[in-house]
Amino acid sequence: MKIPYFFRSFIVCAVIISLCGGWGVLVHKTDHQLAVYELPVKMQRFFYKNMQYITDSSIRPDIRRNKDSTEGPKHFIDLEKYGDSAAWKMPMAWNEAVAKYSKDTLLKYGYVPYHIINMKNKLINAFKSGNGDSILFYAIDLGHYIEDANVPLHSSVNYDGQLTGQRGIHALWESVVPEIEITGYDLYTRHKATYLKDPALAIWTAIRTAHGLLPGVLKKEKEVSAHFVDSTKYRTVLKYGKTLKYYTDAFAKAYGDALKPTINQQLISSANLVADFWYTAWVDGGSPNLDLLLKTSFTRDDEKKLNTELRSFEHNTLIKDSILKATKGNFRE
Repeated sequence: MKIPYFFRSFIVCAVIISLCGGWGVLVHKTDHQLAVYELPVKMQRFFYKNMQYITDSSIRPDIRRNKDSTEGPKHFIDLEKYGDSAAWKMPMAWNEAVAKYSKDTLLKYGYVPYHIINMKNKLINAFKSGNGDSILFYAIDLGHYIEDANVPLHSSVNYDGQLTGQRGIHALWESVVPEIEITGYDLYTRHKATYLKDPALAIWTAIRTAHGLLPGVLKKEKEVSAHFVDSTKYRTVLKYGKTLKYYTDAFAKAYGDALKPTINQQLISSANLVADFWYTAWVDGGSPNLDLLLKTSFTRDDEKKLNTELRSFEHNTLIKDSILKATKGNFRE
């Protein structure tokens, strides 16, 4: 995230000013909800009872970025600035990375994998302390950064296609296409939260996967754009007293089709990894009884409601059944 987000998932202003804020509101909320469904029962009741707060707060780091100048580099890593094949050669430990590149360099070009490990350690301490509010705070923020690390354009200095004449591609990939196509996505995964023996390797593996998708993200936009002109690629509207340009549904749909299931797969991979990190932190934090931290008891009605949602999750009908919180109301511009 390198340009203030301002909660407009795919506004393109003037020629095009990308809103580079990681996954858009829709996917951050979706991934946090899916991650809760993947947790073991001993964790799930606590997280489920706080589901609305968890999904609503999933975009908090992006909001914070607008006021906190130190927040931005926690969301990305410009791998090209760290040398050839950096995703495979960079140290996995923060202290080693600082020794090799300097702290100033990391703060300038991003350090999302290191920040994720730092947040994981804070979540572990929250579990050890038995503070429910702290557990939720660090779990939510940790999930956001993990999700951002799965966005290909968060791994490159060409984060908005500004170096290849494709400015605006960041919001196109992470927000515009998902908001148009999510009703056709497969939001079910058989994955269950798994203990990570090497969390640093897990997040670096995710970054390597995301970065490997980058050439296709850029290439497909060029190929699809060749079949459009400005009048069919963009639509202009007047909002907030300014002339704004949005991608047309036709162009975004064509781009999404060209990418095939890539965005859907990254969405699911993000949710899986969030669940894994939450579970790992819980285990490393002593596996505390989270039911004791509930502010209101987990009732029989809560159990029935959760089971209904889990069945909907398993049948990929969360949207159809109006259970996916991110799509309730008008989630598109």
